[in-house]
Amino acid sequence: MADLKLRGISKQFGLVSVLKDVDLDVADGEFVVFVGPSGCGKSTLLRTISGLEEPSSGQVMIGGEDVTDFDPSERGVAMVFQSYALYPHMTVSQNLGFGLRMGGMPKEDVAKRVEEAARILELDELLDRKPRQLSGGQRQRVAIGRAIVRQPKAFLFDEPLSNLDAELRVQMRIEIAKLHQQLGATMIYVTHDQVEAMTLADRIVVLRAGRIEQEGSPIELYDNPDNVFVAGFIGSPRMNFLGGTVSEIAGDVLRVALGGFDRSSITVRQRSGKAALGQKVTIGIRPEHFCAVEESGERLTATAQVVEQLGGVSYVYAVGSDGETKLTIQQKGHAKITNGAQIDVGIEAGAALAFDTDGARL
Repeated sequence: MADLKLRGISKQFGLVSVLKDVDLDVADGEFVVFVGPSGCGKSTLLRTISGLEEPSSGQVMIGGEDVTDFDPSERGVAMVFQSYALYPHMTVSQNLGFGLRMGGMPKEDVAKRVEEAARILELDELLDRKPRQLSGGQRQRVAIGRAIVRQPKAFLFDEPLSNLDAELRVQMRIEIAKLHQQLGATMIYVTHDQVEAMTLADRIVVLRAGRIEQEGSPIELYDNPDNVFVAGFIGSPRMNFLGGTVSEIAGDVLRVALGGFDRSSITVRQRSGKAALGQKVTIGIRPEHFCAVEESGERLTATAQVVEQLGGVSYVYAVGSDGETKLTIQQKGHAKITNGAQIDVGIEAGAALAFDTDGARL
């Protein structure tokens, strides 16, 4: 296994700049997930690491060696794609060992590696089947096994679960997490699904428009986003964003009058110390941070429009008194709220975040 370093990675396609001076360190054995919206450059960055794309500028170093000019086969990495790309006429065993056989490895060594990968991925009983006889999850495990047999320095995953249904995605997330624990391998994983990122990653790298917006552990990004983009991208359902104006400042504590709600204000702790009286701000509140009014000094009055009863949790989709400001409220268990009802909710102390008009955290 090996560490990975990216230094000043940029990539242009004609006049379009896809990656812009990206610097990143990935420790040996770390599981790093790239997330971001479509077109943010996450797959291009992964392909640049693998050697499938050549950077316009910058360096790629794997295990302390500059591999920027190396062919993909010389970099010691294995890539798992969204498409399984299995040979339909070959058995699982033959698919797993194909790359090794083409590389001239002795049959005995190929058999040992195939056997070990099959054991790790619980494919032992499927080795004689053809791909058409496998489920989607089993095919993806074979694709991952094909990477494992190469014993690479790092594994690169490019949205490997996006072709699976919801239940299989959950199952395969668990399988990949277990695989990382077993192998202790360096893994870089690309996804647009922030739930996958939160459940798999040691560290998440959030990209937007070819730049790294923020990186950190899932909980760090969830609790302390640097800007509105990260705050809205991490977390499901997404954070509520409400407009407001700073009405009082006492040290690092702000009092913000909220727009969209009659006579409502909220206390927010700032970390930048740059807020000013009368400043327009955006307040972020996660759906799970609403509570009963008697448990909070804050109060918002809204009108419920739709209530989703999901069993263990309920989501109330509501609007403010202006009829336009939207609010998503999470409640434990069964919500005793009807569509069209007026509701009062409190906000947990210290849970709200403040952002300036440029989207930066205050």
